[in-house]
Amino acid sequence: MSLPKQRFLALDVFRGMTVCFMIIVNTPGSGQFSYSPLEHARWHGFTPTDLVFPSFLFAVGNAMSFVMEKWKQLPQSQVLGKIFKRSIIIFLCGYLMYWFPFFELDKTNHVVFAPFSHTRILGVLQRIALAYCISSLLIYYWKPRGAAIIAALILFLYWPVMMLLGNPSDPLGMTSNIGYEIDKFIMGENHMYHGEGVAFDPEGWLSTLPAVGNVVAGYLVGRFLQQKGKTYEGLSKLLLAGFACITVAYFWDLVFPINKKLWTSSFVLYTVGLDCVIISAIIYVVDFLGKTRWTHFFTVFGKNPLFIYILSEVGVVILYIIRPKPTQPLYAWLYENIYKHAGLYFGSFLFAVSWMLFCWLVGYYLDRKKIYVRV
Repeated sequence: MSLPKQRFLALDVFRGMTVCFMIIVNTPGSGQFSYSPLEHARWHGFTPTDLVFPSFLFAVGNAMSFVMEKWKQLPQSQVLGKIFKRSIIIFLCGYLMYWFPFFELDKTNHVVFAPFSHTRILGVLQRIALAYCISSLLIYYWKPRGAAIIAALILFLYWPVMMLLGNPSDPLGMTSNIGYEIDKFIMGENHMYHGEGVAFDPEGWLSTLPAVGNVVAGYLVGRFLQQKGKTYEGLSKLLLAGFACITVAYFWDLVFPINKKLWTSSFVLYTVGLDCVIISAIIYVVDFLGKTRWTHFFTVFGKNPLFIYILSEVGVVILYIIRPKPTQPLYAWLYENIYKHAGLYFGSFLFAVSWMLFCWLVGYYLDRKKIYVRV
């Protein structure tokens, strides 16, 4: 089943907005001087930045609703080959991205090979790969209804698992939750994220399971839009579903707090609800009002989302490798000598916007050349 061109446009815009915002929040000129809405919640709670990653997963599921229709005509072996191949490639891209540039300076400033023993295993792309793989298999074998039921069960069961199996004194603490113990047992501290000051992985193995809910929800929304098309009834139902998810998440938050780093069930419902509302607004403007002139900026991101995201991350690493001064990487030099003059916080924000625009220009060139990197 194919959709009208505008429907694909709305999806591209949604993905593009997600990638655009993701680059901005990931690359402030100085992490010390970021506006609070551009930072993740410290622990429990929610900021606009916390919506970025689950929205990307939602968009992955939305895109799957178009692709998987074609799989019905393919043999099972070919479908499984596509699922596992894509999952492995995305996972390896994420792993190699964190390992890049594969060397480091030792204590005597000699260049040495970065050891595998201290390489982070999980991360953003790795979670996308795992959530995509699990969701695809659920939808393929148990159909959309079965996948939705299983995803709902995962969210419901994740609640008692976290509350009952963690440290009784603080089952949702950073180093006292059951997910932390599982990650430490499977990978060891050297393979975990240390950005919080301790070995804690916000994209851990256990917390990846509820993230499947974001992908399955995106798939169901994409499938629903295909069936309803451009109707006010369909858009109204999508908005009502979004508000329902937000309402349930609000009350669930009272006993199982919204927490992005633990990817709690209330967090999944809250972000799915917000995504339903946002994509409804985009579809209304694009499809119902026919206002599309503004969309091109975001579709550039939306047509090459994974490539542009990887470019933004690898590019930052390169800016840290290049050193105008022995003790100052180019990334910091640019902020200190150019952007900081606009103010500590505003300059940091301008740096992030500039980097986002640089990535956009690369995406614009690829789009002009009709080059679309598909995995």
